[in-house]
Amino acid sequence: MIISATGDIQTIFMHAVSAVHPVQLIRRHVQIKAPSTLVISGDDYVLPPQGRLIVLGAGKASAAMAQELEKVLEGHMRPEGLIVTKHGHGLPLQQLTLLEAGHPVPDKYSLEASRRFLEIAATAEAHDLVILLLSGGASALLADVPEGSSLEDVQQLFTLLLNSGAGIHEMNIVRKHLSKIKGGWLAQNIYPATLCALVLSDVVGDDLSVIGSGPAVPDPSTFADTMAILEKYRLLAQLPPALRRYLDNGMAGVIPDTPKAGSPFFKQVHHYFAGTNHIALQAAADKARSLGYHPQVLAADTTGDAHTVAAMLAAAAINWQGPRPGCLLAGGETTVQVTGKGKGGRNQQLALAAAIALAGHEGITLLSAGTDGTDGPTNAAGAIVDNHTLELAAALQLDAQDFLQQQDAWTFFSKAGGLLITGPTQTNVMDLMIVLIT
Repeated sequence: MIISATGDIQTIFMHAVSAVHPVQLIRRHVQIKAPSTLVISGDDYVLPPQGRLIVLGAGKASAAMAQELEKVLEGHMRPEGLIVTKHGHGLPLQQLTLLEAGHPVPDKYSLEASRRFLEIAATAEAHDLVILLLSGGASALLADVPEGSSLEDVQQLFTLLLNSGAGIHEMNIVRKHLSKIKGGWLAQNIYPATLCALVLSDVVGDDLSVIGSGPAVPDPSTFADTMAILEKYRLLAQLPPALRRYLDNGMAGVIPDTPKAGSPFFKQVHHYFAGTNHIALQAAADKARSLGYHPQVLAADTTGDAHTVAAMLAAAAINWQGPRPGCLLAGGETTVQVTGKGKGGRNQQLALAAAIALAGHEGITLLSAGTDGTDGPTNAAGAIVDNHTLELAAALQLDAQDFLQQQDAWTFFSKAGGLLITGPTQTNVMDLMIVLIT
C-alpha cells in the first residue's frame, strides 16, 4: 500500500472540520414542527402570535450558523436580530444584520456590536423567543469598555492576556469582570424573554461559563479571582490605570459582581451544544480508519504549554507499539507564553517544537491546526511537519531552534514549507492534533 501521509493528514483534518460545520449541525438541532413551533434539540418552543423571534449571534462560526438557521426558518418564521463575526468570516444573510469585528483583539466594531446587542436585548419581552448562536471568538467580538476607560485600554489588556500564557478559562474570567454583556449580563438584559443558546464549544470541558465568556449563564468567578489571575501572570503593574480603578471598585463592592446561580434572570435560559471537539475527533478517527489507518484518540482535553504537548505527541509516536499505519488524535487548546517578537500561533509553535523532536525519526507526520482555520494573527490554520522538515530548513540555513525561541514559527514555515492554509472554515471547536505513523 502506497501511503501519502501529507495528503492523508490534511484529508483527515478537513473531514473532521466538515463534521462540525453549521451546515451539518444546525439542521440536526433545529426543525420546524408547525408554523409557530420551533424544535431545538428535541424541545418544543411555541412562538405566540404577538411574539418576536430574535436571533443574536457572536463568534467565528456565527455567520454560518445564522445562514443555516435562516434556511430552516424560511417560509415559516421571520427572525430579526444581529450577528457579529470576525473580519473576513462574514456570509450573506437575508433577514439578519451582519457585522464584522476584530479578533483576537477587539476593535471599534466590537464595541458597536456589543452596544447593539444590548439595545436589542433590552427590547425583548416575555412573549418573545431569543436564539443565541454562540461560538468561539465571541469574547473579543463582543467587547465593551468599562466606565472611565477606553478601547485602547481594553485592547492593551487583551494583548497582555494573549501573550501571558494564561489559559482561556483564566482570560475569560478577567474579560467577564470588565464587561456588562459577558458573565451572564446578556441573559439579565434579555429577561423575561425565553433564551435558547445553540453553542459550538471552543473550550476544554465544554464549560458554558467560559465559552464566549458565558454571556447567558451564571458566573461562578469573582472580582477576587480576576485580581488573582492578573497577579499570577504579573500583569497588574502593566494594567491601564482606568481598568485597575474599575477592578478595585469591584473588589470594594462599589461595582456589582457578575450575576450568580439562583438569579431569576436564568430561569428562562436553555443551552444546547450543537458542536464539540469530541464530534470532530470521532469524525477524524472514522476518516483515518477509512484510509487504512488504525486510529487512537489520546485526549479531547489537551491543554498546557505547546512545547510540552509537542514533546508528548512526538514521544508517543516515536515509541508507538500499535499496528501500522497508526493515527494518533488529540484535541484541545495549548498555550504559548510570548517572549519573542516573531509571528505565529500556538499550533505553528507546537508543530515547530514537534519537528525538532522528530528529527531523524522516519515515518512520522504531525499536523496541529485550529478548526476555525486561523492560528494567531496569521493566514494559516497551523502547520504540518515530519522528519524532513529540519532537513529542508538546514538546506535553507534556517535555525529551527532560534525561530522557536523567538515565537516566529510562521516565518519559519513560510520559508521551509509546511503551513496549512484553509481560509475561514466557518466553525470553531478548538484545535486538532493528528499524528500519522507509517
